[in-house]
Amino acid sequence: FINFLKNYNNSNLTISFSAERSIEDEINRESDSDIGTVLISYIVMFVYISMALGHIQSCRRLLVDSKISLGIAGILIVLSSVACSIGIFSYFGIPLTLIVIEVIPFLVLAIGVDNIFIIVQTLQRDERLQGETLDKQIGRVLGDVAPSMFLSSLSETVAFFLGTLSTMPAVRTFSLFAGMAVLIDFILQVTCFVSLLGLDIKRQERNRLDILCCIKSNEEMSGVQRSESILFLFFKNLYSPYLLKDWMRPIVIAVFVGLLSFSTAVMHNVEIGLDQSLSMPDDSYVMDYFIQLSKYLHAGPPVYFVLEEGHNYTSLEGQNMVCGGMGCNNDSLVQQVFNAAEIGSYTRIGYAPSSWIDDYFDWVKPQSSCCRVYNTTGQFCNASVTDPSCTRCRPLTQEGKQRPQGKDFMTFLPMFLSDNPNPKCGKGGHAAYNSAVNFINNKSDVGATYFMTYHTVLKTSSDFIDAMKKARIIADNITETMGIKEKSYRVFPYSVFYVFYEQYLTIVHDAIFNLCISLGSIFLVTTVLLGFEVWAAVVVSITIAMIIINMFGVMWLWGISLNAVSLVNLVMSCGIAVEFCSHVTRAFTISTKGSRVERAEEALSHMGSSVFSGITLTKFGGIVVLAFSKSQIFKIFYFRMYLAMVLLGATHGLIFLPVLLSYIGPSVNKAKTRAAQERTRGTERERLLYF
Repeated sequence: FINFLKNYNNSNLTISFSAERSIEDEINRESDSDIGTVLISYIVMFVYISMALGHIQSCRRLLVDSKISLGIAGILIVLSSVACSIGIFSYFGIPLTLIVIEVIPFLVLAIGVDNIFIIVQTLQRDERLQGETLDKQIGRVLGDVAPSMFLSSLSETVAFFLGTLSTMPAVRTFSLFAGMAVLIDFILQVTCFVSLLGLDIKRQERNRLDILCCIKSNEEMSGVQRSESILFLFFKNLYSPYLLKDWMRPIVIAVFVGLLSFSTAVMHNVEIGLDQSLSMPDDSYVMDYFIQLSKYLHAGPPVYFVLEEGHNYTSLEGQNMVCGGMGCNNDSLVQQVFNAAEIGSYTRIGYAPSSWIDDYFDWVKPQSSCCRVYNTTGQFCNASVTDPSCTRCRPLTQEGKQRPQGKDFMTFLPMFLSDNPNPKCGKGGHAAYNSAVNFINNKSDVGATYFMTYHTVLKTSSDFIDAMKKARIIADNITETMGIKEKSYRVFPYSVFYVFYEQYLTIVHDAIFNLCISLGSIFLVTTVLLGFEVWAAVVVSITIAMIIINMFGVMWLWGISLNAVSLVNLVMSCGIAVEFCSHVTRAFTISTKGSRVERAEEALSHMGSSVFSGITLTKFGGIVVLAFSKSQIFKIFYFRMYLAMVLLGATHGLIFLPVLLSYIGPSVNKAKTRAAQERTRGTERERLLYF
């Protein structure tokens, strides 16, 4: 069918078409076309990670000091955690969704890479103590940074697992898989990756080449030299002191408060829904169909007002509650839908409903030639049959002209629903109402029935959502006025698009619930793991909340609507925001400097370069590639949202948070300070703190 219409040519005719499977086919085609773009995005991130982990002392030691194999191992550990998560839940029969495959590797790579950079770069800046073995040194460094990693990973894991309380299947599935992947990733990093790091340092100390570890370099060097990267020196000597100058800090606070005020003012204007044309490739034939549909069609989708089983159609009272003709109630089902169609611009109901019961009453009248039976057998006789034995169903008496009730109603109704319209009787109900009436109890009673009409032309997601809301209001009002609210049946509306748009009726509530649950869990975990530093947890939660609110501001500016995809990204941004905030905050709480400004400067110097080179630059390189995607969904919901996520996280975590801590950060904890001094005595961290 599709191939025929694609190849059909007529200079006087333009055909726009769609089959029931077209949208699914085109989404699959679009996904296949973007596989290359996604792979390039990940390759860019992999190459950067492999190259950035090493600290090259000289050109001659390039292949010795590089850490390409360690970087690849770190990436494989991240991907293994994703595979483990998918495997565990697949074993228990929990279905995998496309959004899990597309989003979770990005999320876990962001979190995992950040931890990898923190471990490796802290070890590179450290100097082995006299008489200290390699395993003792790695243990000491891990004792310094692992609590920070555990803080961020546990906060994210708990936040994601609590996200499974969501009523939205997409968010629930994402949260389940993401929580398990982050937890497994942390376990693998503090076990497998640390072991691999020790092996890599032994290789480096023995002057063996990276990747080709069997080959030994001629360039001899005793031990692995302590080194500080250019980025670390930049943060320590230039960026941190300049950011925390007395005149700069008020400017930073003012700018970020202004951004927060703007985002708060516009966040309620973010559109809800997902334009189905966005899910189509630009060259799709379905795009033409959507355009012509909204341009030329004068009727919207059909809508069915379904009256559930339990209503009595055989009594006069029951008929009057439903029908729309003479003698029917002014607030009957058909009359209320008709009244709604009179103000279609508000109710989104375009036409008066097709009423099987009114057409049945017209069909069964003895004045018409529609309802006839063979006088010998009592079987139905179609109006087109010319047979003298065919007689009227009901006599031309006053009683016969009344509506059929009781047994008569059920006797002739099956005949009406089996009668095909013809020139002599256009009221036959087989074509229009064959599926509108459900018989029960061996056709002795009427079960559920529907009354069909059409919505007005619906073009945007907001139109579809509003049409569904109004139809439900009308149905609820019909249920109430019919007096059946207390009974076991009701009237409800149904249209083919409702199943896709029903989620948007509650998405605002779901978004608030999920984001509040995430923030609450992050606050509790941070409070506990920072040694009940409640104020530090409050500062972290405030910063993450600002990032989320500013994400809504970006969504409004960039035309990103709120739907299942963007809500998953918002929940994910909570997790990534923890990475930007928790490491710097923990470094601040254990700092031994005197003033808040000095502690903020020390925390930013120590953790800022790892966070920036780890999560920010890694993600930025991969995100830029997504801008070249052919898919509108990738461009809008992944490129735009991921870019906003990383930029907002980096600016809040590395600019706003240190300044905020310098003003209202928690006071020095003497017990923690003493413990930190003992733990870092004679190490790189002591030199950083005191010199």
